[in-house]
Amino acid sequence: MRSRQAGITFIGWLFLLAPVAVVGYAAIRLTPVYLNYMKVAKALKQTAAEYADENVQLNPAAVHVALNKRFDIDAISYPKASDVTVARDGSTWALSVNYDDVVPMFAGISLLVHFDKRAAVE
Repeated sequence: MRSRQAGITFIGWLFLLAPVAVVGYAAIRLTPVYLNYMKVAKALKQTAAEYADENVQLNPAAVHVALNKRFDIDAISYPKASDVTVARDGSTWALSVNYDDVVPMFAGISLLVHFDKRAAVE
């Protein structure tokens, strides 16, 4: 009587676990990039809220100084506060930042992540 082998072989496990390992490694490499983005978004939102008070006169140079202070406190090295655009958007002001971050994976393979954040001063 012939017995049939049941289950998965070692080579089968390799084919199943290799993609899971690559995705897990990518998640580990991308985590600091997204944590940095969350710090940048928080700094933009807090600065916009600071200037939302009607008694405070908005000045793009003063906004960049306030952002520089927040970026220093949160240890944000990229993007720079000078990369943030402060512009009028109709009757309100808007703070916006648009930047790319590259995460090297292995050999010549990298991941490119694009961020675009906008905070309105209302």
